[in-house]
Amino acid sequence: MLLVDHDTFLKKLSALFEEKKDQGTIWLTHKRLTHDGEDNTMAMATSSSSSDSNEYQCLVRVTDGKKNRFSTKVGPTELLKFQSHYGSLLKASMTTLRKRDKKQEKLRSEEAAKRRKHMTEPIVLDGPKRGKGRRTHQRKVKALLKQQESQKKHQEREEAARKKSEATALVV
Repeated sequence: MLLVDHDTFLKKLSALFEEKKDQGTIWLTHKRLTHDGEDNTMAMATSSSSSDSNEYQCLVRVTDGKKNRFSTKVGPTELLKFQSHYGSLLKASMTTLRKRDKKQEKLRSEEAAKRRKHMTEPIVLDGPKRGKGRRTHQRKVKALLKQQESQKKHQEREEAARKKSEATALVV
């Protein structure tokens, strides 16, 4: 990972946005930089002095998952200036993002609600077993068996999820 200064970082980031404008992915990572050259957890445990007053640098990383990887360190005094330039660059560059397809999301949620309702709605077996309504009766029997099977699978999944959550709760 290449460590560059702020101006170079912003120039390279804008060039990367231009390169990936039509197709591609860019990952941006922000994190607090606390590495002081020693094991911080041990240092924090041994020295219980005013560690809240420490000011840490911010590490900003960019990658496209391939050859472009670079980062910069932003100090607390430079943070406001950097974020104003960085924010304006992001606003200008993210205009080509796809909008969410709310119609498709709505259709999927309606279909899921319909499946849940169909799974819980009881199937009534009525009509003759033989004669004119035989096929209808057979379809209802088949649907009832399928519904019972799906309810059984659903209960097994819920039971497994409940056991998993209990196991993680016991570990913590």
